[in-house]
Amino acid sequence: MIAIQPIVAQFHPPTTNDFVYDCWGPSLSVGGLSFCFNFIYFLVLLSFLAFRKPQVVPNKLQSIMETGVQFVRENIAQPMLGNDSDRFLALLVTLFFFILFGNLMEVVPGINFSHNSRIAFPMAMALVSWIVFNYVGFRKHGFFGYLKHVLLPPGAPGWLYPLLVPIEFITQIVVRPITLSVRLAANFLAGHFLLAVFFLGTLAMLQSGGLPVVFGPFAFAIAVALLGFEIFVALLQAFIFSILTASYIGGAMAEEH
Repeated sequence: MIAIQPIVAQFHPPTTNDFVYDCWGPSLSVGGLSFCFNFIYFLVLLSFLAFRKPQVVPNKLQSIMETGVQFVRENIAQPMLGNDSDRFLALLVTLFFFILFGNLMEVVPGINFSHNSRIAFPMAMALVSWIVFNYVGFRKHGFFGYLKHVLLPPGAPGWLYPLLVPIEFITQIVVRPITLSVRLAANFLAGHFLLAVFFLGTLAMLQSGGLPVVFGPFAFAIAVALLGFEIFVALLQAFIFSILTASYIGGAMAEEH
């Protein structure tokens, strides 16, 4: 008589290989670089299709995108920049939508990945933000005027400036792009691992054939709850990144601290 052994599923924890996304179709190699269509180009294509031929009576896609633009204008640009809000609206809308749609890809079946969990994308956006608000500051105050504006807070006693200048330089000039990029990347790096752990853990428990089967539904319930939380975080992080960029630009143009 042949003894039948139960098939025990093994739990394979997520690794950094999960952050290598596939192409949607064939790829093209040019000079050692590979190019292909993936969900990042899909986001660019979506924006292009929505606004390439704006209509007085918008279609559904244009209407949805215009609602998003209005949200950014009224809740991010105008409160932070006032009369200068429309000058920087295109930048803020681009950042907001690119981050939001990229974040939401975390919960799309078949993709389940946010490009913002790879530090290169947040770093590139943070660098754009850093260049813009420093450029605006130099244009507004002049080179030495902007440095004085940033490094010499008014009202401080003179003897304290040797200590304040390096602190202000690090916090205002060096740290800002780092915090912008790390905050965004870390949230979705952690979110990706959490979702992967609980969904893969659910499958491993349900297929184990032993006592862990009892805990499978609980792990699945936690995974679903985390999924809803990730949707909230997707919107929140897009809002935070955009409003901090607007705040930095507004601070660079301000007459006083």
